Amino acid sequence: MDSSLGFSIPVRNARGRMVRIGPALGDVLNAHAYPEPLAQLLGEALVLAALFGSTLKEAGGQLTIQAQTQSGVVELLVADYKGGELRGYVRHDAERLAMAPADPSLFALFGQGYLAITFDQAVTGERYQGIVPLEGGSLAEAAEHYFVQSEQIPSLLRIAVTKDANGAWIAGGLLLQHLAEGEEGRERLHVRLDHPEWEHVRTLGETVTSDELADPELELEAVVWRLFHDEGEIRVLSPTPLAKGCRCDPVHIRQVVGQFSAEEHADMADKDGVIRVNCEFCAKSFPIEVTEL
Repeated sequence: MDSSLGFSIPVRNARGRMVRIGPALGDVLNAHAYPEPLAQLLGEALVLAALFGSTLKEAGGQLTIQAQTQSGVVELLVADYKGGELRGYVRHDAERLAMAPADPSLFALFGQGYLAITFDQAVTGERYQGIVPLEGGSLAEAAEHYFVQSEQIPSLLRIAVTKDANGAWIAGGLLLQHLAEGEEGRERLHVRLDHPEWEHVRTLGETVTSDELADPELELEAVVWRLFHDEGEIRVLSPTPLAKGCRCDPVHIRQVVGQFSAEEHADMADKDGVIRVNCEFCAKSFPIEVTEL
Protein backbone atom coordinates (compact mmCIF):
# COMPACT_ATOMS: atom_id res chain seq x y z
CA MET A 1 0.00 0.00 0.00
CA ASP A 2 1.07 3.58 -0.71
CA SER A 3 4.01 2.69 -2.90
CA SER A 4 5.35 2.88 -6.45
CA LEU A 5 7.30 0.10 -8.14
CA GLY A 6 9.39 0.48 -11.30
CA PHE A 7 10.41 -2.40 -13.55
CA SER A 8 11.81 -3.13 -16.99
CA ILE A 9 11.61 -5.97 -19.51
CA PRO A 10 14.94 -5.75 -21.38
CA VAL A 11 14.18 -8.38 -24.03
CA ARG A 12 11.10 -6.38 -25.07
CA ASN A 13 12.66 -2.88 -24.79
CA ALA A 14 9.93 -1.94 -22.34
CA ARG A 15 9.70 -0.31 -18.95
CA GLY A 16 6.85 0.08 -16.54
CA ARG A 17 5.68 1.38 -13.22
CA MET A 18 2.94 0.28 -10.87
CA VAL A 19 1.32 2.32 -8.10
CA ARG A 20 -1.10 1.52 -5.33
CA ILE A 21 -2.48 4.17 -2.96
CA GLY A 22 -4.71 3.49 0.04
CA PRO A 23 -4.35 5.47 3.29
CA ALA A 24 -2.61 8.34 1.47
CA LEU A 25 -5.52 8.57 -0.95
CA GLY A 26 -7.99 8.64 1.91
CA ASP A 27 -6.00 11.39 3.61
CA VAL A 28 -6.21 13.60 0.51
CA LEU A 29 -9.88 12.93 -0.24
CA ASN A 30 -11.05 13.23 3.36
CA ALA A 31 -9.81 16.81 3.56
CA HIS A 32 -12.85 17.76 1.43
CA ALA A 33 -16.38 16.38 1.29
CA TYR A 34 -16.15 15.52 -2.40
CA PRO A 35 -19.14 13.93 -4.12
CA GLU A 36 -18.24 10.41 -5.21
CA PRO A 37 -17.69 11.19 -8.94
CA LEU A 38 -15.18 13.89 -8.03
CA ALA A 39 -13.44 11.71 -5.44
CA GLN A 40 -13.08 9.08 -8.15
CA LEU A 41 -11.73 11.67 -10.59
CA LEU A 42 -9.20 13.08 -8.13
CA GLY A 43 -8.13 9.55 -7.21
CA GLU A 44 -7.37 8.88 -10.85
CA ALA A 45 -5.38 12.13 -11.10
CA LEU A 46 -3.35 11.25 -8.00
CA VAL A 47 -2.48 7.83 -9.45
CA LEU A 48 -1.33 9.56 -12.64
CA ALA A 49 0.77 12.00 -10.60
CA ALA A 50 2.37 9.11 -8.72
CA LEU A 51 3.04 7.11 -11.89
CA PHE A 52 4.63 10.04 -13.71
CA GLY A 53 6.26 11.74 -10.73
CA SER A 54 8.02 8.65 -9.46
CA THR A 55 9.88 8.45 -12.78
CA LEU A 56 11.69 11.72 -12.02
CA LYS A 57 15.39 11.06 -11.60
CA GLU A 58 16.35 14.27 -9.81
CA ALA A 59 15.63 14.47 -6.09
CA GLY A 60 13.31 17.36 -5.37
CA GLY A 61 11.75 17.34 -8.83
CA GLN A 62 8.02 17.99 -9.07
CA LEU A 63 5.30 16.69 -11.38
CA THR A 64 2.03 18.60 -11.65
CA ILE A 65 -1.13 17.56 -13.45
CA GLN A 66 -3.70 20.27 -14.04
CA ALA A 67 -7.01 20.25 -15.88
CA GLN A 68 -8.93 23.47 -16.25
CA THR A 69 -12.02 24.51 -18.18
CA GLN A 70 -14.13 27.61 -18.53
CA SER A 71 -17.48 25.89 -18.97
CA GLY A 72 -17.20 22.48 -17.32
CA VAL A 73 -18.66 21.17 -14.06
CA VAL A 74 -15.06 20.85 -12.88
CA GLU A 75 -13.48 24.30 -12.91
CA LEU A 76 -10.01 23.20 -11.80
CA LEU A 77 -8.33 19.88 -11.02
CA VAL A 78 -4.79 19.79 -9.63
CA ALA A 79 -2.65 16.85 -8.49
CA ASP A 80 1.07 16.87 -7.92
CA TYR A 81 3.97 14.74 -6.74
CA LYS A 82 7.21 15.73 -5.05
CA GLY A 83 9.60 13.42 -3.26
CA GLY A 84 7.00 10.70 -2.77
CA GLU A 85 4.38 13.12 -1.43
CA LEU A 86 1.03 13.59 -3.15
CA ARG A 87 -1.53 16.35 -2.92
CA GLY A 88 -4.52 17.43 -4.96
CA TYR A 89 -7.89 19.14 -5.00
CA VAL A 90 -10.92 19.77 -7.22
CA ARG A 91 -12.89 23.01 -7.59
CA HIS A 92 -16.31 22.50 -9.12
CA ASP A 93 -19.79 23.91 -9.68
CA ALA A 94 -21.97 22.05 -7.17
CA GLU A 95 -25.26 23.02 -8.83
CA ARG A 96 -24.18 21.77 -12.25
CA LEU A 97 -22.79 18.58 -10.78
CA ALA A 98 -26.16 17.89 -9.14
CA MET A 99 -27.77 18.00 -12.60
CA ALA A 100 -25.18 15.70 -14.17
CA PRO A 101 -25.68 11.93 -14.55
CA ALA A 102 -24.82 9.71 -11.58
CA ASP A 103 -21.79 8.40 -13.47
CA PRO A 104 -20.74 11.44 -15.54
CA SER A 105 -18.42 11.06 -18.52
CA LEU A 106 -15.17 12.94 -18.87
CA PHE A 107 -16.85 15.32 -21.32
CA ALA A 108 -19.76 15.89 -18.90
CA LEU A 109 -17.29 16.93 -16.20
CA PHE A 110 -14.88 19.01 -18.28
CA GLY A 111 -16.58 19.96 -21.53
CA GLN A 112 -13.91 21.28 -23.89
CA GLY A 113 -10.94 21.16 -21.56
CA TYR A 114 -7.20 20.58 -21.66
CA LEU A 115 -4.81 18.52 -19.57
CA ALA A 116 -1.44 20.07 -18.72
CA ILE A 117 1.40 17.90 -17.42
CA THR A 118 4.38 19.83 -16.06
CA PHE A 119 7.78 18.45 -15.06
CA ASP A 120 9.91 20.75 -12.88
CA GLN A 121 13.56 19.72 -12.52
CA ALA A 122 14.99 20.72 -9.15
CA VAL A 123 18.70 20.66 -10.02
CA THR A 124 18.66 22.41 -13.39
CA GLY A 125 15.58 24.53 -12.75
CA GLU A 126 14.21 23.52 -16.14
CA ARG A 127 10.48 23.17 -16.68
CA TYR A 128 8.80 21.15 -19.38
CA GLN A 129 5.06 21.19 -20.02
CA GLY A 130 2.87 19.23 -22.41
CA ILE A 131 -0.77 20.11 -23.08
CA VAL A 132 -3.32 17.79 -24.68
CA PRO A 133 -7.13 17.96 -25.09
CA LEU A 134 -9.21 16.18 -22.46
CA GLU A 135 -10.46 13.55 -24.87
CA GLY A 136 -11.43 9.93 -24.36
CA GLY A 137 -13.28 8.14 -21.62
CA SER A 138 -10.89 8.90 -18.76
CA LEU A 139 -7.91 10.94 -17.60
CA ALA A 140 -5.76 7.89 -18.33
CA GLU A 141 -6.76 7.98 -22.01
CA ALA A 142 -6.02 11.70 -22.22
CA ALA A 143 -2.61 11.11 -20.62
CA GLU A 144 -1.84 8.38 -23.16
CA HIS A 145 -2.39 10.99 -25.87
CA TYR A 146 0.12 13.21 -24.06
CA PHE A 147 2.88 10.60 -24.41
CA VAL A 148 2.07 9.98 -28.06
CA GLN A 149 1.90 13.68 -29.00
CA SER A 150 4.44 15.31 -26.66
CA GLU A 151 6.91 12.53 -25.87
CA GLN A 152 6.41 10.33 -28.95
CA ILE A 153 6.59 7.27 -26.69
CA PRO A 154 4.08 4.43 -27.19
CA SER A 155 2.43 4.03 -23.79
CA LEU A 156 -0.32 2.14 -22.00
CA LEU A 157 -2.09 3.41 -18.90
CA ARG A 158 -4.55 1.51 -16.73
CA ILE A 159 -6.07 2.94 -13.52
CA ALA A 160 -8.62 1.65 -11.03
CA VAL A 161 -10.20 3.68 -8.22
CA THR A 162 -12.66 2.00 -5.87
CA LYS A 163 -13.70 1.47 -2.24
CA ASP A 164 -12.94 -1.55 -0.11
CA ALA A 165 -15.42 -3.45 2.05
CA ASN A 166 -15.03 -0.85 4.81
CA GLY A 167 -15.71 2.09 2.51
CA ALA A 168 -12.08 3.22 2.37
CA TRP A 169 -10.75 4.50 -0.96
CA ILE A 170 -8.04 2.52 -2.73
CA ALA A 171 -6.51 3.05 -6.17
CA GLY A 172 -3.91 1.47 -8.37
CA GLY A 173 -2.32 2.06 -11.75
CA LEU A 174 -0.04 0.63 -14.39
CA LEU A 175 2.14 2.59 -16.82
CA LEU A 176 3.89 0.71 -19.63
CA GLN A 177 6.20 2.34 -22.17
CA HIS A 178 8.29 1.24 -25.15
CA LEU A 179 11.92 2.32 -24.85
CA ALA A 180 13.65 4.04 -27.73
CA GLU A 181 16.59 1.93 -28.91
CA GLY A 182 18.92 4.89 -29.28
CA GLU A 183 21.76 3.23 -31.19
CA GLU A 184 23.44 5.56 -33.65
CA GLY A 185 22.29 4.95 -37.19
CA ARG A 186 19.01 3.29 -36.18
CA GLU A 187 15.71 4.85 -37.18
CA ARG A 188 13.91 6.78 -34.46
CA LEU A 189 11.19 4.84 -32.74
CA HIS A 190 8.30 7.14 -33.52
CA VAL A 191 8.78 7.00 -37.32
CA ARG A 192 8.13 3.29 -37.53
CA LEU A 193 4.77 2.05 -38.71
CA ASP A 194 4.71 -0.90 -36.33
CA HIS A 195 6.43 -2.03 -33.17
CA PRO A 196 5.99 -5.81 -32.81
CA GLU A 197 7.79 -5.97 -29.47
CA TRP A 198 5.68 -3.16 -28.07
CA GLU A 199 2.42 -4.59 -29.39
CA HIS A 200 3.21 -7.85 -27.59
CA VAL A 201 3.92 -6.09 -24.27
CA ARG A 202 0.90 -3.85 -24.67
CA THR A 203 -1.36 -6.83 -25.25
CA LEU A 204 -0.12 -8.42 -22.04
CA GLY A 205 -0.54 -5.16 -20.12
CA GLU A 206 -4.11 -4.78 -21.33
CA THR A 207 -5.05 -7.99 -19.54
CA VAL A 208 -4.55 -6.43 -16.11
CA THR A 209 -7.86 -6.12 -14.27
CA SER A 210 -9.21 -3.39 -12.00
CA ASP A 211 -9.32 -5.93 -9.17
CA GLU A 212 -5.59 -6.65 -9.59
CA LEU A 213 -4.72 -2.96 -9.65
CA ALA A 214 -6.69 -2.10 -6.51
CA ASP A 215 -6.34 -5.30 -4.44
CA PRO A 216 -4.58 -4.35 -1.16
CA GLU A 217 -3.68 -7.99 -0.53
CA LEU A 218 -1.93 -8.44 -3.89
CA GLU A 219 1.64 -7.15 -3.93
CA LEU A 220 2.72 -5.03 -6.88
CA GLU A 221 5.55 -7.44 -7.65
CA ALA A 222 2.99 -10.24 -7.91
CA VAL A 223 0.98 -8.29 -10.49
CA VAL A 224 4.11 -7.66 -12.58
CA TRP A 225 4.96 -11.37 -12.41
CA ARG A 226 1.43 -12.39 -13.42
CA LEU A 227 1.56 -10.18 -16.48
CA PHE A 228 5.10 -10.71 -17.75
CA HIS A 229 6.59 -13.90 -16.26
CA ASP A 230 6.94 -15.48 -19.71
CA GLU A 231 9.09 -12.59 -21.01
CA GLY A 232 12.39 -13.74 -19.54
CA GLU A 233 14.24 -11.39 -17.20
CA ILE A 234 12.21 -8.77 -15.36
CA ARG A 235 14.26 -6.12 -13.55
CA VAL A 236 12.47 -4.66 -10.55
CA LEU A 237 13.56 -1.44 -8.82
CA SER A 238 13.28 -0.71 -5.12
CA PRO A 239 9.77 0.51 -4.27
CA THR A 240 9.18 4.19 -3.56
CA PRO A 241 6.93 4.94 -0.55
CA LEU A 242 4.06 7.38 -1.12
CA ALA A 243 2.26 9.64 1.34
CA LYS A 244 -0.07 12.60 1.47
CA GLY A 245 1.98 15.77 1.71
CA CYS A 246 1.06 19.44 1.67
CA ARG A 247 3.70 22.13 1.51
CA CYS A 248 1.78 24.94 3.18
CA ASP A 249 4.08 26.54 5.76
CA PRO A 250 2.73 28.99 8.38
CA VAL A 251 6.06 30.83 8.55
CA HIS A 252 6.23 31.24 4.77
CA ILE A 253 2.57 32.31 4.59
CA ARG A 254 3.17 34.98 7.21
CA GLN A 255 6.23 36.24 5.34
CA VAL A 256 4.29 36.52 2.09
CA VAL A 257 1.35 38.32 3.70
CA GLY A 258 3.78 40.62 5.49
CA GLN A 259 5.02 41.96 2.17
CA PHE A 260 1.69 43.70 1.49
CA SER A 261 1.02 47.27 2.58
CA ALA A 262 -0.99 48.26 5.67
CA GLU A 263 -3.88 49.34 3.44
CA GLU A 264 -3.91 45.95 1.73
CA HIS A 265 -3.79 44.20 5.10
CA ALA A 266 -6.88 46.15 6.12
CA ASP A 267 -8.69 45.06 2.96
CA MET A 268 -7.78 41.41 3.49
CA ALA A 269 -8.73 41.28 7.17
CA ASP A 270 -12.16 40.35 8.52
CA LYS A 271 -14.12 42.39 11.05
CA ASP A 272 -11.99 40.96 13.86
CA GLY A 273 -8.78 42.18 12.23
CA VAL A 274 -7.70 38.68 11.18
CA ILE A 275 -6.42 37.68 7.75
CA ARG A 276 -7.31 34.05 7.04
CA VAL A 277 -5.24 32.26 4.42
CA ASN A 278 -6.75 28.97 3.28
CA CYS A 279 -4.86 26.05 1.73
CA GLU A 280 -6.96 24.44 -0.99
CA PHE A 281 -4.98 21.20 -0.80
CA CYS A 282 -5.28 20.34 2.89
CA ALA A 283 -8.33 22.52 3.70
CA LYS A 284 -6.53 24.20 6.59
CA SER A 285 -6.92 27.86 7.51
CA PHE A 286 -4.02 29.96 8.76
CA PRO A 287 -5.21 32.99 10.76
CA ILE A 288 -2.90 36.01 10.96
CA GLU A 289 -3.75 38.99 13.12
CA VAL A 290 -3.05 42.28 11.39
CA THR A 291 -1.60 43.73 14.60
CA GLU A 292 1.14 41.06 14.49
CA LEU A 293 2.39 42.07 11.03
